[in-house]
Amino acid sequence: MFRRLVAAAVTAVLIAGLGACGSGDEGSDYSVDVGQDSGSAAGKSRPDTAATMDAGVFGLRDEVRHRTARTARATRPHMTKKCTTATRRVKHTTSSGSGTKRRTRTWYSTEHSRSCKQVRKGTETYTRVVRPERWCVSLDDVGGDTKRDDVWYQVDETTYSAAVGTDEHTRMDFTPTGSGC
Repeated sequence: MFRRLVAAAVTAVLIAGLGACGSGDEGSDYSVDVGQDSGSAAGKSRPDTAATMDAGVFGLRDEVRHRTARTARATRPHMTKKCTTATRRVKHTTSSGSGTKRRTRTWYSTEHSRSCKQVRKGTETYTRVVRPERWCVSLDDVGGDTKRDDVWYQVDETTYSAAVGTDEHTRMDFTPTGSGC
């Protein structure tokens, strides 16, 4: 897991560096040299979107949304522990000697046992979570692709706080906790 995060961070830094050192043409995300074959490195400068989704995403901050947790009151069976005790008479024997001098001694003891089980006894009310709390950030130009706009990601609270503190269309790099919002 740590190696994947390090590899994603290095990839993001390299992509940002290559983007800053570009030809200055604002209309394209990547360049293709006419004199080279399609398998060249110049034609493959766009990052793989599946690899960046696993480790992290980057793009321009669009909107932020905080969805509070929604709860509801509900009832469920109230379970209590019911125990019963029991006693049992146990026979013990020992033998000593052999032949006609064999002697058998017998005695009895009482063993106590206790068994418990959960039984229903009425109902109880509790607070049920209908929708968990979520912090969401929407990005434009996800992964440098100008056609991928308004993509929502679920993030942790610290990433959300950082996004609230930045201006709109500021570049953001983060690792989402989920997709959609």
